[in-house]
Amino acid sequence: MPLSDHEQRVLEQMEQALYAEDPRLASQLKRPASGGAAGGLDRRRLVLGVIGALAGLALVVVGVMSSMIWVGALGFLAMVLGGAWAASPARTGSTKGAGSGRLGVVGKDGTVRKPGTTGPASGSGRKKNPRSGSFMERMEQQWDRRREQGL
Repeated sequence: MPLSDHEQRVLEQMEQALYAEDPRLASQLKRPASGGAAGGLDRRRLVLGVIGALAGLALVVVGVMSSMIWVGALGFLAMVLGGAWAASPARTGSTKGAGSGRLGVVGKDGTVRKPGTTGPASGSGRKKNPRSGSFMERMEQQWDRRREQGL
């Protein structure tokens, strides 16, 4: 079902507001997700995880056949860890300045820095941005207008 003209305009306004408030997030959302290491599962990681899970299954079978519970428990642990490792996405060091896989503070210019360090966005981490909430307020106003027009 296609969008109406009004809905299309609202969607375009939301996109423009997103680009204005967080250009880095908008560019990441616009980029298509690739099947490689950056966007999803790593093939090598998947194969090694499946091999580890199969080796764990073999250990479980050996443990049951030999009545050694500890071998079966180790096999079960290997199965779970192999499956979890295969299913988890590979870490990429794509965050600038914050280290790979670590949380950071995003400045107004879109750069990421470690929490507690001084930088170009050091003052904005503690103070409330005067424009914070303006996007949501505009969306609420548009929603109220739509509800009033529909009634």
